[in-house]
Amino acid sequence: MKNYLPALLGGLLCTAIACAQEAPVEEDLYLTAMQSIADGRRADASLILDRMLTRGAQHAGEWLDLAMIQCALGNDAEAEALFLRIEREYQPPQGIRDIIAQQRQQGCFRWKPQVMWSVNGARGYDSNVNQGASTPFFTDSNGVPLELLPEYKPHADHYSIASADYLREISPDGDIAFAQAHLRKYDRESGYNSASIFIGAEHPWQAGRWQMRSTALLGALTLGGSLYQEQAQLQLRAAPPLKLPKGYDFALLGSVSRTRYTTLSNFDSTTVELRNILGYRTSSSQLQAAFGYQRDLGSAARPGGDRSGWSMRLYGRRTLFDALQGELELTGQRWSGQNVYSPGLIDVVRKQNNLVLRSVLSYPIQRDQTLQLEWRQVRNRENISIFQYDAHQIQLSWRWNHL
Repeated sequence: MKNYLPALLGGLLCTAIACAQEAPVEEDLYLTAMQSIADGRRADASLILDRMLTRGAQHAGEWLDLAMIQCALGNDAEAEALFLRIEREYQPPQGIRDIIAQQRQQGCFRWKPQVMWSVNGARGYDSNVNQGASTPFFTDSNGVPLELLPEYKPHADHYSIASADYLREISPDGDIAFAQAHLRKYDRESGYNSASIFIGAEHPWQAGRWQMRSTALLGALTLGGSLYQEQAQLQLRAAPPLKLPKGYDFALLGSVSRTRYTTLSNFDSTTVELRNILGYRTSSSQLQAAFGYQRDLGSAARPGGDRSGWSMRLYGRRTLFDALQGELELTGQRWSGQNVYSPGLIDVVRKQNNLVLRSVLSYPIQRDQTLQLEWRQVRNRENISIFQYDAHQIQLSWRWNHL
């Protein structure tokens, strides 16, 4: 907002000094355009400028408004031509001349893309690397007692993580591109070593008074050294123009995801989700609650067929003392299958119920470096016993942020 303050003051001073005898017809459009620029919605400001140019300026105040918007959008030549016209044709008072001189000295907007990236290293322990069943015994549909093989029972191990994130603005209108890479290596369970990479882009826009944000994402995951999963997602976040109390925000989130499993047959799926998100933020804390509906569409041969369910998330973050921050998060997900899971062997419709509780302590050891201790507990309860499992992880990580 700093670069646009002289422009905003210029428009207001023009109204008070140069235009005292003339009603500034386009003042509302001018303020709307400057607010759009301050919010990063430069495309919206350009559309408003086009409307003002089409209408045509009627007096010095409107010419100054046009010049300031041109300058804030980075259109040097157009802004200077308007400044010269004001000086030549309207003989403005000294206050307006000072504003024009100040803007010339400061220069018009020059967009420089913001770049942020970070690297992360972590060491942790997982009590159930393979999501092994809590109960290894079960009875099939014919009443025959069976026991899972050792590889399907819980395996614990320590692991190391290396990851990196990268984000770059790609336009002055707030468009961004981002990428994330993640490596996890176990000490003994090498078959569960994983590597993933995700790339995407985000575009903010406006529909009436709704603030919209569209995101596209592509990703791939390897497991045990082989390509395991490919993903693609389209997402739309929409914030309605609600008058909420200070600190609150509300948005609707819709997404469509496509997942392809390269080593499993009949497990590819398309997932549609609609979620609402309510947030609250102060200088020292943040709260967020989300609830959503999901529909997962698979092939006719996928065990259990299609499934539907809901998800929830409760999240809180607060400064505890000094620079130490604490986070607490609870997420839950329920799925109900459409068909019997495995006729002749498991003659029931699968109902999944997964809860994850996560807590984090973070402390900045330097301005750009943070230590983080994380604990996570997973409780997966289903009506098919061989899919039930418990797990907990504890992890210590170091993160370096570059802005």
